Amino acid sequence: MASLLQSRTPSLSFSSSLCSTPVIRPSVSFLKPRSGPRIPVVRAKIREIFMPALSSTMTEGKIVSWIKSEGDVLSKGESVVVVESDKADMDVETFYDGILAAIVINEGETAPVGAAIGILAETEGEIAEAKAKATSQFSSAPAPSAPKVEESSPAPKVDAPSPPVDAAPAPSTPGKVVATPYAKKLAKQYKVDIGKLVGTGPFGRITPEDVEKAAGITPAPKSNVAAPAAPVASSAPASVPSKAPSNFPEIPGSTVVPFTTMQAAVTKNMLESLSVPTFRVGYPIATDALDALYEKVKPKGVTMTALLAKAAAVALAQHPVVNATCKDGKSFTYNSNINIAVAVAINGGLITPVLQDADKLDLYLLSQKWKELVEKARAKQLQPREYNSGTFTLSNLGMFGVDRFDAILPPGQVRDATYLGAIMAVGASKPTVLADKDGFFSIKNKMLVNVTADHRIIYGADLAAFLQTFSKIIENPESLTM
Repeated sequence: MASLLQSRTPSLSFSSSLCSTPVIRPSVSFLKPRSGPRIPVVRAKIREIFMPALSSTMTEGKIVSWIKSEGDVLSKGESVVVVESDKADMDVETFYDGILAAIVINEGETAPVGAAIGILAETEGEIAEAKAKATSQFSSAPAPSAPKVEESSPAPKVDAPSPPVDAAPAPSTPGKVVATPYAKKLAKQYKVDIGKLVGTGPFGRITPEDVEKAAGITPAPKSNVAAPAAPVASSAPASVPSKAPSNFPEIPGSTVVPFTTMQAAVTKNMLESLSVPTFRVGYPIATDALDALYEKVKPKGVTMTALLAKAAAVALAQHPVVNATCKDGKSFTYNSNINIAVAVAINGGLITPVLQDADKLDLYLLSQKWKELVEKARAKQLQPREYNSGTFTLSNLGMFGVDRFDAILPPGQVRDATYLGAIMAVGASKPTVLADKDGFFSIKNKMLVNVTADHRIIYGADLAAFLQTFSKIIENPESLTM
């Protein structure tokens, strides 16, 4: 569960004076006449419900459904809204009692992390003011989009609309920097003081474009300008793009389907993984003993995935460098825990539930835990720690009859800008004809295991030693049940 309600508590003081000349005393919070009733101080408590960051890679979220409606009375800890992140659907709870005065972001709409999605009033008397605040914020939302259009033209035009954008968030969050996670990452990379920037995003949020502009990076904006500028300068270039679609006519009955939030996240992660120098090693392993063990423990609820995860965890305990993670290419970390992330295909995407401390759990408890994780993954109810704490990834397509494949090293499992050391791709076990040293032939079941590793921290000898250990465990698997 995620609870992201931040207080917005402006204090409004109403006072009347019996004196013709006001007396200002810094140490006194309100004026009290010698006679008559005490002058009341009215405090209006209106809070914003923010879009929470439900994972380390999440930059925006989609409202799946509002559990509560406008005007509903909320209690602390009560679920208010269901948000779809790049990993799962999660309920967002409230930290405060109050009334849901206004819904800013409707169902099916998206908002960046940190943006207001609803307004909470403390009493019925504050509902009108809360609604007015929501209306003003929602009406100001298109304002930041105008500078983005002008950003592609001369840069000075961006500065004109920025004062009203910056004026909106300043009173509500004094001294707090509101920026997207990627903008913060770029600011750290380019050594830009993010606290001095004026955001052009929704509600004054600092965007990656703001950071790049402050860092003096112009190639990216220029490439965006070139596309629209060309048709204006000459009609000839404009005719070239118009002819391109004619070479690929739309197929009758075809439908364009936009990426889901999860599919967009997978795409982003896979593109990021291309920046990592990886290498791949394959290793054939005899599985007759493993198959026999599986037939014994299968009636007790043990799955082949649990057996493979347990074997990998035991092998990783002997080769900690393969369980290491690399951050920013400047250092790597030996992880004290062995958490096996296992790839699971779900409707609309892919997710990797994590078997935490897989080397310490017995096989039967590990299998039970895995079944629970799969059920939660397919219901999109995984908690962040259940999918973002992996230190090694396992992908098994053997159950589909795939004999071999290469897996892509997944980024961001442990935290932003962190890459796992390796991912193991397991193929199907198939009968194979083998010849011994005496020239006699036999048939044994074998599977091919391919491991993709980060060459910055893992070398060929490290991976070969790990696979030898893993092979010995698979060929003599009785220790897995102890």
